[in-house]
Amino acid sequence: MTLIVLKSEAEIEKMHRAGQIVAEVLDTMRERVAPGVTTAELNEIAESIIRGHNAIPSFLGYPPGSAHPFPASICASVNEELVHGIPGPRVLNEGDIISVDVGAILDGYHGDAAVTVPVGDVSPDTERLLEVTEAALYEGIAAAKVGNRSGDISAAIQAYVEGLGYNVVREYTGHGIGRQMHEDPQVPNYGHPGQGVRLRKGMAVALEPMVLAGERHVQTLDDHWAVVSCDGKLTAHFEHTIAITDGEAKILTRRGS
Repeated sequence: MTLIVLKSEAEIEKMHRAGQIVAEVLDTMRERVAPGVTTAELNEIAESIIRGHNAIPSFLGYPPGSAHPFPASICASVNEELVHGIPGPRVLNEGDIISVDVGAILDGYHGDAAVTVPVGDVSPDTERLLEVTEAALYEGIAAAKVGNRSGDISAAIQAYVEGLGYNVVREYTGHGIGRQMHEDPQVPNYGHPGQGVRLRKGMAVALEPMVLAGERHVQTLDDHWAVVSCDGKLTAHFEHTIAITDGEAKILTRRGS
C-alpha cells in the first residue's frame, strides 16, 4: 500500500528553504562548468555552498548503512552517464554535457533537483536533447494538479519525449520527498493518464525526466552507482522538487520561486 505523507504549509516552506539552497548550487554549477574543470572541483564547490547555509548534503553517505554509500555531495554524470555519476578527477572537455543532481537537508527537510549543462559549445543535436528534456520536466509539472493522478504526470512526460524521437528510462523514477529523500509515491517518466495515485494538496514530489538520445536500455557500472546508456549515446536529466497546491504546482527548487 502506498503511504502518502501530506505536508502542511509550514513544512512546505521548510522544503522551499532547502530547495533554494539546491537552486543556488545548480545556478553556480551552470556558471562554473567549463572545459578543464574536474567533476571533483564541482563537487567541492557544491558542498561548500550547502554547508555554508548550515545544511547537509542529502547524497553524501546515502543510503546509510549500505555496502556502497554514495561518496559525494553531487551526482556528476557526463555524456552517456544518465544518473548517479561519482565526481572525481575526470576533466570536462569542450562539447561534453554534464548532468548535476544535488540534494540538501535543512531543518530536517530535503530539496532535490538536477540540471544538464553544456560544456562550452555543443552540437545542435546535443542542444536539442537538453531542450527537450527540460521542456518535458515542465510538461510534467503542468500536469501536477489536484485531482489528477500520478499517471497523468508520467504520461505527459512520456508523450512529449517520445513524440520528439527520444526515449525515457524505465528503471528510475521521480519520487515523493520530504523528511526522507525518497518517499511515496513513485512517479515514473512513462505511464497512462488516469492511473496511479490521486494528487492531493500537500503532496511534495521530485519530478525528473531522464532522457536518452538512443535506445532506452541502461546499465550500472562496476562502481555500483553510475548508470549509463547501453548504446553509448547521450543522455540528459532535469529535475525539480514541487509541491501540489490548489492551483499550479509550486516549484521549490527554482531561485526566486
